[in-house]
Amino acid sequence: MKALTANRLIDGEVVWLGRAGQWVETLDAARLLENAEAIAEAEALGIEAVAQRLIVEPYLIDLRREDNEIVPVRFRERIRAKGPTTRLDLGKQARREVSAA
Repeated sequence: MKALTANRLIDGEVVWLGRAGQWVETLDAARLLENAEAIAEAEALGIEAVAQRLIVEPYLIDLRREDNEIVPVRFRERIRAKGPTTRLDLGKQARREVSAA
């Protein structure tokens, strides 16, 4: 299982390709890519978003299910998804928002 991630050009925020093709700020709202066709479609949307100057440097990340949650396999991507590991009061983990997805 994979997701497409990037940084939003206007403010540098970490974003993921969402279920409806928009760029979302939380991993739980990301589109899960589970086959080659879904990956190809997501990569095409990433290329289009770069051309539109919405995002920069899109790339695929590996995900896994862990305790009924989707989490990135690589530690780096966990930090990008949540925020700093030493200051839990900063980053996405400190936000008290609920995903509308």
